[in-house]
Amino acid sequence: MSIGNSPEDERPFEDVSDDDRPSIGRALKQARIDAGLTVDDVSSATRVRIAIVHAIEADNFAPCGGDVYARGHIRTLAKAVQLDPAPLIAQYDDSHGGRPAPTPAAPLFEAERIRPERRGPNWTAAMVAAIVAVIGFVGFTAFKGEGEGGKSSVAEGGSTPTADKATPTPKTDKPKDPEPESSDSAIAAVPQDKVTVQVSAADGRSWVAAKDHNGRLLFDGLLKQGDSKTFQDNEKINLVLGDAGAIDLYVNGKKIEDDWQQGAVERLTYTKGDPQAG
Repeated sequence: MSIGNSPEDERPFEDVSDDDRPSIGRALKQARIDAGLTVDDVSSATRVRIAIVHAIEADNFAPCGGDVYARGHIRTLAKAVQLDPAPLIAQYDDSHGGRPAPTPAAPLFEAERIRPERRGPNWTAAMVAAIVAVIGFVGFTAFKGEGEGGKSSVAEGGSTPTADKATPTPKTDKPKDPEPESSDSAIAAVPQDKVTVQVSAADGRSWVAAKDHNGRLLFDGLLKQGDSKTFQDNEKINLVLGDAGAIDLYVNGKKIEDDWQQGAVERLTYTKGDPQAG
């Protein structure tokens, strides 16, 4: 039996500090008790691990892994116990040096992309063009020589063979199948009888948890920027993204285009076929 599994045995905290406002952890714990929920109940509803719920209720935010994750967990737990998360997050920012400013990555990349680059003459392209011209001239000369040789043979033989006079059978052009779009090709490349999910930390680090359709934990940890994980199951994959704004997500070979915010916690479920979040 886990700690905090009997809400009726817990008692409200008495605020013994000079500040009338309770701490973040005490406010969350008191709201959970008032709602008749255990730590297990909150953990199951939010997918936040039991150890982290206990730590936050004790005002210990170190296990969260950083300010971004701590703010995300506070927001998630507050919603689960019917509290307004905004005052709690503001209280956290006041006691931890203010809200972290986002890194302006996009303008930096734009500057790098539009910066003109000075290049010298492309001698390689010129050499390739010259070689192609020479090959084309040689081929044309050979073809012309064969044509003239064929005409001379006909003139000397006196008549054209009967086989040459046969009417050629017209060719029926078989319509080509339309080429699949890039997204169709990507989906066709993955197993059709499974669900395949690839998570890449493209724009920063993020905590990620993944479970299969039986609830078995496939992964629970922190992806650093540039790291990638792939999960596969016969029926479905359940995901929790600690910082969804830092993640590039590919499901069954197709990129998921969602405008997730930095620090947002997302809970997603995907099944086989054309990806649709559950």
